[in-house]
Amino acid sequence: MELSKKLLKKIKGFQRAEITEYYVYQFIAKKEKNKDNKKILKSIADDELKHYQIWEEISKIKIKPDKIKILFYKIITFIFGYTFALQIMERGEESAIDVYSQLDEYDDIIKKITLEEEEHEKKLLDLLDEERLNYVGSMVLGLNDALVELSGTLAGLTFAFQNTQLISLSGLITGVAASLSMAASGYLSSKADGKENALKSSIYTGSAYIITVILLVLPYLLITNPFIALGIMLGVVVFIVFFFNLYISIAKNLNFKKRFLQMAVISLGVAALSFVIGIGIEHILGVNI
Repeated sequence: MELSKKLLKKIKGFQRAEITEYYVYQFIAKKEKNKDNKKILKSIADDELKHYQIWEEISKIKIKPDKIKILFYKIITFIFGYTFALQIMERGEESAIDVYSQLDEYDDIIKKITLEEEEHEKKLLDLLDEERLNYVGSMVLGLNDALVELSGTLAGLTFAFQNTQLISLSGLITGVAASLSMAASGYLSSKADGKENALKSSIYTGSAYIITVILLVLPYLLITNPFIALGIMLGVVVFIVFFFNLYISIAKNLNFKKRFLQMAVISLGVAALSFVIGIGIEHILGVNI
């Protein structure tokens, strides 16, 4: 059967996607130390190669992988871990499955590929046992506590001091001390509960806290107007909440909107309340720095 230009273009697109994903799975499999995970990843990579070969038999054209996309997934894997990268890639496969339904001429082939793609997702759900995701609770603890506590502190100090040098200095001292306290408390709590890797858990908690502290204080270090710095700081709060919840939602297949709104409302609500308290304390005590 002679293929139309439109149909050939779609099939070539499928070929490029399959061969690209083959190389991505191969790359992650080589980096993975867990033998079971490595075996599953190689198996999925082999399936992707078979899919490419099926489409190649139909198109009669050899297609090269998308090197830019391969590089993109390598970078994503390095920064955010393979779980995040694979979940994004699997979502891409789901969108491809929707396009398959338009190719009635190759119904049997599409059913075979679709079935195997669905099996990929099930295998991946069992595969997702990446170390950093086992410490999500610790990261949430550090991140959320820093957002709520420090955004409120900086908002209160903004009106009380109205001096970015004093605000940033106070914020850094408070934030660093609180991050060390949080990490120590997390370690002791994990130890008391008899949990393994208590030290690693506390490191994740403290690291999330200190990174958040730096990002929130940064506007006060770079900008002299305290109220402009406050506005930017609150924008950074929203960005951190958005980015972190997006990462967790994709990596662990959770509801993004609910988690984002809940965390944003709590953080910004505490900041607003602290700002009002700062105004009240200045008027009550008559302090003007």
